[in-house]
Amino acid sequence: MINTTILNFEAIKRGATSFKGNRPFDHCLIDSFFTDEFARRLESEFPNFDDKVWHEYNNAIEVKKTLNNWNVFKPATYQTFTLLNSPEFLSILSDLFGVHPLFADGGLNGGGLHIHKRGGKLNTHLDYSIHPKTGDQRKLNLLIYLNSNWKPEWRGQLGLWEADNKRPGKLAKEYDAIFNRAIVFDTTQKSWHGLPEPLRCPENEYRKSLAVYYLTTAPAEVDQRGKALFYPTKEQEGDAAILDLIERRSGVDTAHNVYRR
Repeated sequence: MINTTILNFEAIKRGATSFKGNRPFDHCLIDSFFTDEFARRLESEFPNFDDKVWHEYNNAIEVKKTLNNWNVFKPATYQTFTLLNSPEFLSILSDLFGVHPLFADGGLNGGGLHIHKRGGKLNTHLDYSIHPKTGDQRKLNLLIYLNSNWKPEWRGQLGLWEADNKRPGKLAKEYDAIFNRAIVFDTTQKSWHGLPEPLRCPENEYRKSLAVYYLTTAPAEVDQRGKALFYPTKEQEGDAAILDLIERRSGVDTAHNVYRR
């Protein structure tokens, strides 16, 4: 049984009904994903931005910090990732979103807790296609925002772009990072997304989110991309150094050398 003191299961079921056929690629919003009390517990457990537990990305295409180390998760956070990767929850997701089979990634590769400060950003990108450890295909992203003081004028909206051949086309939708709002989307449909405009929040405010990525069996013909593929902003187009950064960031063997530049 799913713990209803943690998850708002009725809200999850309602939100899932708009997933299929939503443009520019299959996705849906789920407001009040957690119960309010539990969401506030999770927010309170976020480490301070300057805590040494974070892994930092600080370069021209991504400015953020992440944490996927189970050993330092506090109790409610640990409980949440355990639940969201459990067979019971996977079965629910599989049925709601029509993905069979659907696998958890217990290692939280690229997932876990994410935090952005003022100036934080994430260029428009495609996520990795093939998990570098398991060889499975990444299929669904589940992102949940946990910043109760966030204001839309600080930016930080998640943008979804139409695909234009091998590049992002027109910005189709933007969603505010509202507290306890979840976004679920299919990552296999040329799913360009990001928040390329630097955040304008005050120095003491942070965009906080929780991310879980789900896998499925890789089809015979699939993009073998093992790292995210970023796209330059309009101001960066034609910049040789940026294009070199993007190329190296997209390689499994080279990405770790450019996280911080």
